[in-house]
Formats: sequence, structure tokens, C-alpha cells
Amino acid sequence: MEKNLDSISSRVDSSSSSSGRTKGNACLPNGSRRGVTARLKKLFLCSSTKAPSISTQSNVEDELELSAVRHRPEALELLEAQTRFSRKELQILYRGFKNECPSGVVNEDTFKEIYSQFFPQGDASTYAHFLFDAFDTDHNGSVSFEDFVMGLSILLRGTVQEKLNWAFNLYDINKDGYITKEEMLDIIKSIYDMMGRCTYPTLKEETPRQHVEIFFQKMDKNRDGVVTIDEFIDCCQNDENIMRSMQLFENVI
Repeated sequence: MEKNLDSISSRVDSSSSSSGRTKGNACLPNGSRRGVTARLKKLFLCSSTKAPSISTQSNVEDELELSAVRHRPEALELLEAQTRFSRKELQILYRGFKNECPSGVVNEDTFKEIYSQFFPQGDASTYAHFLFDAFDTDHNGSVSFEDFVMGLSILLRGTVQEKLNWAFNLYDINKDGYITKEEMLDIIKSIYDMMGRCTYPTLKEETPRQHVEIFFQKMDKNRDGVVTIDEFIDCCQNDENIMRSMQLFENVI
């Protein structure tokens, strides 16, 4: 496994020297509305433009050597086969991830802290929690580089079916295979909390629940009080607005 990490790191360094550092450190403007996936990319690709000092590099290396547990990513070839990213794209993504997360994983508190920077006008902590759970596919309390690129691959390059499956998993908070009104309400409330004062006109307290009722009227075809994956996908595929949003990020990378 140590050889895998060294192999990926050497390829990253090779890619960086040949293509320049701007791509790995590029940050979108704060006012960008490119959506969740663009922010997720920026989450790990926005590192300091200043080169770290020798002492800083040494401290990081020392910290890693002293760490009892350190996550090592899978071989680059395997990730290339499992995702829709090219080798070069994976190298760039890995460099950004390693800069922000030298230990190889990001925990929920760190994820919330970074994600909240994109929504200073509101409270993004609850939505970031749901988003973190969607990326943490093995539910071990951390997001590894593999978790990150697998999810990002679906959001950016996946088929409509794959994107809808990922979205269903986000709304299915307790992962029992169904979306309840309360689960959808929790997600929608968290989105409104995250947007804060940016919403116009100002939302009334009952607005989130009203939206949930509208969604359930469309999705819950058999009126049993829950939405299945089949009902969710069928409704979304027949909604032009949702389908347009599914195509939004295909050419981001």
C-alpha cells in the first residue's frame, strides 16, 4: 500500500510540473452559483497559492510519520477503472485532496467547516451533514479520496440514472430504501437554512412543509406515505426542470 501512495504522489508531482499549478489550485469566485458539485470540487482544490515553507513541509511529514493510522488511497489504475476520470484528472484531484487532507481522509467536522465557507449568509452545518453522509458510503465517519472521487464521478460524469440514485440516497436519510415526508422536510429545511437571507421573497415558516406536500403529490404514486426509488426516478425523469439540472455539470471538468 505504501508503494501505491508513493506511485500516485510521484505521478501527481509529474503532472503538476508538466501542466503547472494553476489547475490544481484554481478557485471559483465567491459569488459563483455553479452548484453543489462545483463547490465540492473547490472544497479540496482551493489550497493556498503560497508555497509552504520547508519547516511547514517538515512538520506535516513528521505529523504523518507519527500518526498511528493513515489512510492510503487505492492504486491510480483502479480508480481510473472505477470512475469516469482520466489519469491526469485523478492526479490533479489527488493533489488538491492531499493538500487539504494530508491524513488521506476528511472527518465530518472538517467537512462542515470547509463547506460553510461557501454560505456565510446562512447555516450550512445541517445540509453539510447530510451531504457528508451521502459521500461516506461505508458509514465509517470519514470521507476518503476514493469516496470523494467516486461520488464526484457520478455527479459530474454519471448517467441520469446514476445521478438520480445518488440524489435518492441523499434524501433517504436513514438508508432504509424509502423517502418519508419528514426526511424530505429535513433536507429542504437544511437547504433554506443554508441559503439564509439570500432567499427572496422571505420564506414563511410553513413554506418548506408546503413544498414537501407538493413533491409528495407528484412522487408518491400509490399514496402509501413514502417514496420508493422507482417512484422517485420515474417522477424526476418526467420533470423537465429536474432533467435539465441533471445535465448541468457534465462539462465542468
